[in-house]
Amino acid sequence: MDDHPHRSRWRMLSGLRNNFLAGLVVVVPIALTMWMIWTFVGWIDSWVLPFVPGYYHPDALIDRFFGDSAWFKMIFGENVRVNVRGLGVVVFLVFTVFVGWIAKGLIGRSFLAWGERLVDRMPVVRSLYNGLKQIAETVFNQSNEAKFDTACLVEYPRKGIWAIAFISTKAKGEIDAKIPADEDIISVFLPTTPNPTSGFLLFVPRHSVIKLDMSVEDCAKLVISAGLVYPNAKDPSQPIGITDK
Repeated sequence: MDDHPHRSRWRMLSGLRNNFLAGLVVVVPIALTMWMIWTFVGWIDSWVLPFVPGYYHPDALIDRFFGDSAWFKMIFGENVRVNVRGLGVVVFLVFTVFVGWIAKGLIGRSFLAWGERLVDRMPVVRSLYNGLKQIAETVFNQSNEAKFDTACLVEYPRKGIWAIAFISTKAKGEIDAKIPADEDIISVFLPTTPNPTSGFLLFVPRHSVIKLDMSVEDCAKLVISAGLVYPNAKDPSQPIGITDK
């Protein structure tokens, strides 16, 4: 019995399946990235635009400048509704730059100092504000050395089990003084999979930290993918750039 038609049909279906999977590899990352950006921008717009007076909303501006034009009504009709995605982001950026410019001046520094003195009198608000301020200064201060710029391996949650972590800074103050160790104590952030923004703060001796050559971004990809994505896709045993070309 000749099964040549059956084999041809199977090869065609197999080719379609392979093309579909290859297309998913291209389409899914692009679609998810666009969706995440679109959602994030919309979230910012939903918080910022309510503070913008309705007189300056896109709908009001279009109606004010073009609403009475005959050509505009002929093309778009009346009562046009426009959703300008990202307008809130632009307003937020401009507002933040303006606040930063004011805060760097003498009047802005004086006003900010007065506000912080007022906040220091509020028990709960004081602790929340000071904590968030320290985090913001650490993260956004470009000249500060205390930032996640080195990836490492630490034994967690027990000896013999290794986890990826990010070195933040050397432990200071009471924590450094009360940990019984004859060497420096380093604070590291151990991210969780698949959400690297959550994790654990660990204080470990310097000798128990193994620094990695791979970048923080490559380690984050490794954590998010649950170990599926390595910096060097062709030969993970080699540093990136040797065989992954």
